[in-house]
Amino acid sequence: MEIAERRVAAIHYTLTNDAGEVIDKSPTDAPLTYLHGAGNIIPGLEKALVGKKAGDSLNADVAPEEGYGPRHDGLIQTVPRSAFEGVESVQPGMQFEARTPQGPLLVTVTKVEPEQVIVDGNHPLAGQNLHFAVEVADVREASETELNDGRVAPAA
Repeated sequence: MEIAERRVAAIHYTLTNDAGEVIDKSPTDAPLTYLHGAGNIIPGLEKALVGKKAGDSLNADVAPEEGYGPRHDGLIQTVPRSAFEGVESVQPGMQFEARTPQGPLLVTVTKVEPEQVIVDGNHPLAGQNLHFAVEVADVREASETELNDGRVAPAA
């Protein structure tokens, strides 16, 4: 069975950046399982997987536009230190959910100064070329529940 819309695929993957550094990897005993066509994975990888079957291997290079998008300088903000009231020690790398007019946005602290904190609302992989080494572990028809929910049902 081939990967296509309305099917569930399970893949093992290793994600590297342009320097060849491993950014992420599926656990050996737990492939990433997703509903194809539901926007559960980045578009560039989803497109590369169309038509693949269990046992197939592939390498997919995904440009930012088909991954996590380009970086937007407008998503880098300076906020008063007082916005972190109740947080004992704000450190670079910490992530917080900010409330914006467009809804919640995950931001990462990039710099902490005595009176202000610089946060970045870009996805950490925005603006990067992504390189996937993938092995397809399984492909199956999605259940009605999975199709209705737009995601794979949790394992029982």
